[in-house]
Amino acid sequence: MKNTLGNTANGFKYLLVNDRDKKYGLYVNTVGCQSVHPNVNYPFKEHPTGYYFNPQKGRVLQEYHIVYITEGSGLFSSSKLKEQEVRKGHLIMLYPGQWHSYKPHKATGWNEYYIGFKGSIVDGLLENNFLDRDNQLIDIGLNEELVKLFARAIEIAKADKNSAQQYLSGLLFHILGMVLSISRNKIFEANSMDQIIEQSKIMMNEKVFDSVDVEQMAQQFNISYSLFRKVFKEYTGYAPAKYYQELKLCKAKQLLLETSHSIKEIAFELNYRSTEYFFACFKKSVGITPTEYRSLTRGEEKSL
Repeated sequence: MKNTLGNTANGFKYLLVNDRDKKYGLYVNTVGCQSVHPNVNYPFKEHPTGYYFNPQKGRVLQEYHIVYITEGSGLFSSSKLKEQEVRKGHLIMLYPGQWHSYKPHKATGWNEYYIGFKGSIVDGLLENNFLDRDNQLIDIGLNEELVKLFARAIEIAKADKNSAQQYLSGLLFHILGMVLSISRNKIFEANSMDQIIEQSKIMMNEKVFDSVDVEQMAQQFNISYSLFRKVFKEYTGYAPAKYYQELKLCKAKQLLLETSHSIKEIAFELNYRSTEYFFACFKKSVGITPTEYRSLTRGEEKSL
C-alpha cells in the first residue's frame, strides 16, 4: 500500500483531562492518525499501556472510540460482532467495557484516523438510540470533510492551548453528527465515481505538505486523466491541480495566522519550489502577499 498520509503520518496525542473538562459533558482522551505499511507489526509500540494491545487477545477500553479507515483493509471483531472484513471507507465504533480487536491485513496495511472520548453527552446519545452497540462497523464511504475534522482535531490537541478540550468537543460532536447523518441516509455508494473523487481529495489533503502528481493519481484509479479531470471539476468546481494548490494556500494562511514560522519556512514546509514562487502563487490567489496577510489578520485579531 502506498503511504498517502504524507508528513501527517503517525501523528497522535494523549490528553490530560481535568475535572472542569469533565463537567463540559464531552471530552477527548486521545486523537491521532497512522499509516500502517504492509508487513509492519501492528499496533505501534509508541502507544501507552492502556491503549496498546495484542490483536490476537484484543482489549477492553473504558471509553468510546471511533476508528476511520481511509486506505487498505483488515479485520474487526468484538463481543457483539464476529470477525468482519474492514475496507477503506469503513468506520469502527467502540464502546466502553466492550471487548474488541482489529488489525490491518499484512498484505495491504491501512491508514486510520481515531479519536477516543467520554462524557455524559455521548452516554445520552447511546441511551437514546442515536448510537447502536450492534452497529459497530459502518460503511460511510470516503469523506474529505470527515478527514479534515480529524486532522484539525489532531492539530488542536497538539497545540494544547487553553480550553482545547472544549474546541475538541465541538469537533467531535461534528464528527458524530456527520457519521450519524451519512450512515442513516446512505449517501455514498461503493465503487462510484463520487468515491474516487472523495479518495483523491483525501489523498491531496493528507499530502498537503508534500506533492502529488494528479495524472499519476488518475492512473491509480485506472481511469484516463481527461475523464478524471472532467469529473473532478464537475464535482468540486476546480481542476485537480488547482484544487491541490488551493489546499496548500489554505494551509499557508493557517500557518501564517497560527505560527511564528517565517515566510521562507512556510514555503519550505509546503514544498513550494522557492519562496518567490510561493509569494507569487499566494498574491495571485489572495490578492496580497503572505507578509501583508499576516500583518492584516494579526492586526485585526489584536483589535478585537
